[in-house]
Amino acid sequence: MTKNLVIVESPTKSKTIEKFLGKNYTVRASMGHLRDLPKSTFGVDIENNFEPKYINIRGKGDLIKELKTLAKKSDKVFLATDPDREGEAISWHLAHLLDIEPEKKCRIEFHEITSTAIKDALKHPRAIDMEKVDAQQARRIIDRIVGYQLSPLLWRKIRKGLSAGRVQSVAVKIIADREKEIADFIPQEYWTLNAKLRENSKAPIFEAELAKYKGKKLELTNEAEARAAEEALQKANFIVAEASKKERKRRAAPPFTTSSLQQEANKKLNFTAKKTMMVAQQLYEGVSLGKSSVGLITYMRTDSVRFADSARDDIRNYIVDNFGKEYCPAKPNVYSSKKNAQDAHEAIRPTSVLRTPTEVANHLTKDQLKLYTLIWNRAVASQMSDAVYDVTTLLIDAGDYQLRASGAILKFPGYLQLSGKSAEDEKEKQVPYLEVGTELLLHKLLPAEQHFTEPPAHFTEATLVKELEEKGIGRPSTYAPTIQTILDRGYVAKDGKKLITTELGLLVVDMLVKYFSGLISIPFSAEMENALDEIAENNADKNEIISKFYAPFSKDLEIADKDIVAVELPVEVSDVPCDKCGRLMVIKDGRFGKFLACPGFPNCRNTKPILNKIGIKCPVCGGDVIERKTKTRRVFYGCENYSKDSTGCSFISWDRPTEEKCPKCGSMMLEHIEKTGRKKLYCINQDCSSSKPVRKVSKKSES
Repeated sequence: MTKNLVIVESPTKSKTIEKFLGKNYTVRASMGHLRDLPKSTFGVDIENNFEPKYINIRGKGDLIKELKTLAKKSDKVFLATDPDREGEAISWHLAHLLDIEPEKKCRIEFHEITSTAIKDALKHPRAIDMEKVDAQQARRIIDRIVGYQLSPLLWRKIRKGLSAGRVQSVAVKIIADREKEIADFIPQEYWTLNAKLRENSKAPIFEAELAKYKGKKLELTNEAEARAAEEALQKANFIVAEASKKERKRRAAPPFTTSSLQQEANKKLNFTAKKTMMVAQQLYEGVSLGKSSVGLITYMRTDSVRFADSARDDIRNYIVDNFGKEYCPAKPNVYSSKKNAQDAHEAIRPTSVLRTPTEVANHLTKDQLKLYTLIWNRAVASQMSDAVYDVTTLLIDAGDYQLRASGAILKFPGYLQLSGKSAEDEKEKQVPYLEVGTELLLHKLLPAEQHFTEPPAHFTEATLVKELEEKGIGRPSTYAPTIQTILDRGYVAKDGKKLITTELGLLVVDMLVKYFSGLISIPFSAEMENALDEIAENNADKNEIISKFYAPFSKDLEIADKDIVAVELPVEVSDVPCDKCGRLMVIKDGRFGKFLACPGFPNCRNTKPILNKIGIKCPVCGGDVIERKTKTRRVFYGCENYSKDSTGCSFISWDRPTEEKCPKCGSMMLEHIEKTGRKKLYCINQDCSSSKPVRKVSKKSES
């Protein structure tokens, strides 16, 4: 008979843990929540202290029945859901379903899925933390109030299917505000002027930039000023006025938190926030390494930058053994968490530093290996010595003008050694150290260059996550689903990596700003997160916080419902006739982007995808090449006559076809964009020496 039952959230995790615990334990997965607020009704009793009405989730009946049966047969039941507020709430719901008192020591918590961590957690069970449960319930109830009372207003006034949310609406507003800032930006002209100098005809040449005029910072705002400076420098004597040489240290970045992992994975690997969290979840829950399965990283929902002492010591020992003592600082590197961080868990790190990316590479998918390498490198580098540079700075007088030259030489690579970087790789602009009073020769005065100030950049997923974190909006676990939601709702669209607010998004934001300015303000969102933290720390009452939110919100809702006049989004008519009734089809927004629909709905329900022709003919059949997207919105190119079977054209490509012809064989050239943004042309003909292997779209992507 089973003696102990352990309940986790995911089946992958349950399989990994069951192998650690042996025959006396049965491990089952709850598959997330088993109870929740009903979808068909509001589910919150406003008049009765905002009491939530939970029901068993439809389709989970058989699983609940199985867990109840196993719990009755077991001597002990351990609730091992994720170590965060959501996980605590799932354990509380499980305790209710299985008739377990929350005060009973039934809850176990671990931050990595390794044999040692699981067995240690079983030795230290605790009661369910009701403060964390209350904080999760407060968030859930407030989000339900916003979603179920504000969203219907949008349905009535704009169109059905829209939604509003406490965090998602603020995120859309942030993106919209940035776009307004970009649109209103007025470029300012400025000029730069550089000179190439040397001590004598045999000395090395270095570059200096014009910096001051008569002791004050110089700003060349037009061509006339630039030409005047050029003329003066041509006649001037160049003399070293100040010289300094000092050591500069560059510290490694702290280990990953949830948000910094999402940012770096977006920048370095081009992963979306959703994809980053999905792959990180796989690495955390357990990967088969031949005979055994083990979690490769610690819990990936965290805002902490600290390590457990034992893990930190293991990393430092690894550094000494593999890089040398000089690469391990005398004292461990310590990093400060952000001021609003909960600091409940460790930073994201490998569960064992000895499981290097090279060692586990054969057991991981391509994406898993990329993300694991990123995490492993960041964790190890965070405990390595600083990189050390020798920095030389010269201030050079030239009549009424002064130039500045600065350069650096890598003296000790420190943590840069992890990436194999040497002094040669890190060689920055070099400037020789010269004594004050040294006269210099003008080797060449470079032509003055005209520039214009740039507007702020559009938000990407990485920079939006950074902005949300810095403003205290939402929590690390909410960033990925928030971004996915605003994309799915059509409030925001992607242009490459850039996030662009749609017409629908602007309409919704304008309405919310006018009538619910408090709800979607950044200070309110940050204060709400602080209030939820106070509940979790038993410093605030759940019902008081909800009531304080609801009183002004309900008044705003009443006013908005009376004042807002229903608006209709303008219909964009295409030049494509409907195959069934002949009307010109209109462009609609759907879950997966824009599509063509017949205006005769519901009598005619004909729809078509929008074919985005790029103006290039197919090299196989001569049809038009169109831009297509996979389900994950990745762009690829294919012939309009493409078909999976032999009846149509077979041409598809990840890289954009061009009008350029190969100089060697005359075939079409494709344009490949590298991670650096550099564009490179190569021949489509694989037998040509100018070609490269063409990546094919997988069958899964095609669908």
